[in-house]
Amino acid sequence: MFGCECIFWNRVADTADSVPESFSLPAPIPRWSQGSGFATKIIKLGELEAYQVTEFELIWSSNVSTKKKHGVGFYKPIGIPQGFYCLGHYCQSNGKPLRGFVVVAREAATIKKDDHKRKPSLSNPVDYALVWGSDDVTDENFNGGAYFWLPQPPEGYKALGFVLTTSSEKPDLKQVKCVRADLTDACQGYSLITKMYSKPSNFRLMVFNTRPSYRGMYERGVYVGSFYCSSSEPKNELEIGCLKNMDENLAAMPNEDQIHELVQHYGPTLFLHPDEVYLPSSVSWFFDNGALLCSKENSKGQVIHADGSNLPTGGTNDGGYWISLPSDDEKVNLKLGNLESTKLYLHIKPALGGTFTDIVFWIFCPFNGPGTLMVGMVNLALGKVGQHVGDWEHFTLRISNFSGELWKMYFSQHSGGKWIDAYDLEFVHGSNKPIVYSSRSGHASFPHPGNYLQGLEKLGIGVRNDAARSDRYVDSSIQYEIIAAEYLQGVAKEPCWLQYMRKWGPTVVYNSRAELEKIIKILPPTIKNSLEGVLNKLPLELYGEDGPTGPKEKNNWMGDERW
Repeated sequence: MFGCECIFWNRVADTADSVPESFSLPAPIPRWSQGSGFATKIIKLGELEAYQVTEFELIWSSNVSTKKKHGVGFYKPIGIPQGFYCLGHYCQSNGKPLRGFVVVAREAATIKKDDHKRKPSLSNPVDYALVWGSDDVTDENFNGGAYFWLPQPPEGYKALGFVLTTSSEKPDLKQVKCVRADLTDACQGYSLITKMYSKPSNFRLMVFNTRPSYRGMYERGVYVGSFYCSSSEPKNELEIGCLKNMDENLAAMPNEDQIHELVQHYGPTLFLHPDEVYLPSSVSWFFDNGALLCSKENSKGQVIHADGSNLPTGGTNDGGYWISLPSDDEKVNLKLGNLESTKLYLHIKPALGGTFTDIVFWIFCPFNGPGTLMVGMVNLALGKVGQHVGDWEHFTLRISNFSGELWKMYFSQHSGGKWIDAYDLEFVHGSNKPIVYSSRSGHASFPHPGNYLQGLEKLGIGVRNDAARSDRYVDSSIQYEIIAAEYLQGVAKEPCWLQYMRKWGPTVVYNSRAELEKIIKILPPTIKNSLEGVLNKLPLELYGEDGPTGPKEKNNWMGDERW
């Protein structure tokens, strides 16, 4: 399931040069306006208070053969404020800047110390269990040992991380704290960082990133930055947990003024492809210029009010209504969109238990153009395959509520997407505003220009997603509208069209598989055999026209992004 090169380990003294450089955003972070618990460094979680530590001391580092950048490092947090306690150590690849964090915790000052009926929120472990040790290594390249320890919590408590030492002696019981179980949430491992083998026993250890098991704007699991390690792939629920935000008010979320400051400081610039034909527009422009509301009872459709006030609201996507284009010359103009009217529609929501803020930028395009199939060096236009009326795409900024710093960004790409860390983003010169590249015709979002394939990328066969910069762009730090921020009651007035849960385009069924097979027949046998396998991997949207549902019908409206 996971691919990873074998690694060998060195002592810290031998690998000081392997510590990655730290990363800072290209521009200074402003001082945000006051009025809430946002960006005050400490977040109240109920009985606990949390602090985000981003400074570390290297404990042990590895190299993959001689490729130092492919190794990993294990770190302990330093500079922990007085009264806060470490919950576990940190691990990351050496191939990227040192830019992670761990959450440390202390008991809230408002908790009564003389309440003898209540167990303390934090407690020392009663022991440590050795998970993996390298004391049987004999090769000279393995000079120095490493030992991974799982804290053993008292009854009613939960460990939240692992401890790494370079000695076979057990760590001090005061080195980390365990957390009372009712103040924790379930945690899962989700991607392999590295794996290693002790010699000569060849005993394996696998190290994984962690995340809360339940994620979304109403979930309360708090990511603490720790890793998970085991001799096998992680179970659905781990022995360690994450913190849980018990503060119903989510006091660290930004207020209305701070939201506008964040958008104006971090709002991405969206660049369209130089050859893009189907431009975005505002929703009101789309309605004003001829979009029709159709139904089973009225297939010809009726004019939609500019604010969408005559659209059916609520319910589910039952197929009873859909939006379509007019049948006259207005249809062509409507499909082309209108860049001048375009704005980004913003959904502001809590993430990771309210310790981060997700700003979701939704963009609307009246029409999604047909696809292009790439087979080696040959490009094959797919005619109408892949086209549909109405196209909703999005990208998301994830901002730390501890500091107000942009942490990462999600790029939606058709039925999936990818999180990109801030250090791997492109920024508008002299600012902290990321750049987004919108793919030609399909409008998927990418962090860098290039030709991205959906299909068998290694064989050079798949549907093209071409992304490049042009002189046509949308600046979301200016052209935006906040359409929802549920945690701030009464602040954002949701537009009428947001309550429309049906299709934004008609469903048109045609045998696009047959059309693709016509293309395949003219290809050489070697390419033909590979391409037939690709057809089953192509996006479902290529097999007919099917308008999308609106933002509120997407899984990520209430849930987390797909990662």
